[in-house]
Amino acid sequence: MKRTIIIVVVVVLVGLIAFRLISNKKHIESKKQVVDNSNVRVAVNTAKVENKTTDRSLTLVGTVAANQVIDVKSEVAGKITSLNFKLGDFVSKGKALGHIDNTIRELSVQNAEQSLADAKQNFERYKNLYEGGGATKAQFDQYSLAYNNAKIQFQQSKKQMSDAVISAPISGYVTVKAVEAGAFVNVGSPVATVADVSSLKVQLNVSEKDIYSMKVGDQVKISATVYPGIDFQGKISFISVTGDEAHNYPVEISIKNDAKNPLKAGTYVDISFGQKGKVTALQIPREALMGSLKDGKVYVVDTSTKLARIRNVVIGLDNGSSLEVLKGLKEGENVITSGQINLADSMKVNIIK
Repeated sequence: MKRTIIIVVVVVLVGLIAFRLISNKKHIESKKQVVDNSNVRVAVNTAKVENKTTDRSLTLVGTVAANQVIDVKSEVAGKITSLNFKLGDFVSKGKALGHIDNTIRELSVQNAEQSLADAKQNFERYKNLYEGGGATKAQFDQYSLAYNNAKIQFQQSKKQMSDAVISAPISGYVTVKAVEAGAFVNVGSPVATVADVSSLKVQLNVSEKDIYSMKVGDQVKISATVYPGIDFQGKISFISVTGDEAHNYPVEISIKNDAKNPLKAGTYVDISFGQKGKVTALQIPREALMGSLKDGKVYVVDTSTKLARIRNVVIGLDNGSSLEVLKGLKEGENVITSGQINLADSMKVNIIK
């Protein structure tokens, strides 16, 4: 009896295992079956690739910078005895901004002046002796050299004393005050920064596709949101001959600062490079573009088969609602403007409009 029960249990287990194996096999085989999407159609909207004529203009954003910004540094070491400026002051070129203690240098000038007088006296004395035969050529050369060295030493001492006066190298506004009176400074220590904003320069980067239409001397129109309705005139003063890794080229535009509507360094401005003439080119709606402007793709519908084919395109000028196509499409082709999210290459489509 017990043996019969064991046999029945074994038969049941074998049956269950066989059933599970058969079920798994059917499940795996069902996954291997290819789903036929040949009759699946995606609803899309399309637009024709058209040759259009537009007025090509270019407007870019730049940053205003001061014409000159110079860090004023100490040329001698010592204690600052006085400073004659405040932060924000306008200073003229050559104005004394401050003084460094000159006591030791004044004594050096006095000593150098006395040494120069003695050397000159000896030089003139031995010159007369040499001309009269009372001194050798070597003696005359010795005192001539000593006289020349004394003159150099005197000039150096005067230069060091004058360097103790901290002067403005350009006319402009003090934008940084780095020290206070009474501080000790070394050679090269920063004292102040002076910015000349009587003239300005607008700095910007221009892409490779636009840079070749520009040249130094071109007139441009500049506007700023801080002065609505006011236009400034500028001129391209510099175009770099080398671009960065993104193929952008540094450009500078010179502009005279308007006393009535003055611009500050750091202000964002719009630069209009004017009309570049009428241009006829293939254009597509912006909605048709997939990916970025640098790596553009579109879906093109084959009108005979109603299949959507993905196509790489090269985009040119961005006209806002439309894009210029430089390569990859032909006039009259149909590009898909909506429904791309549901598409894959070579899928059938149902054109709504």
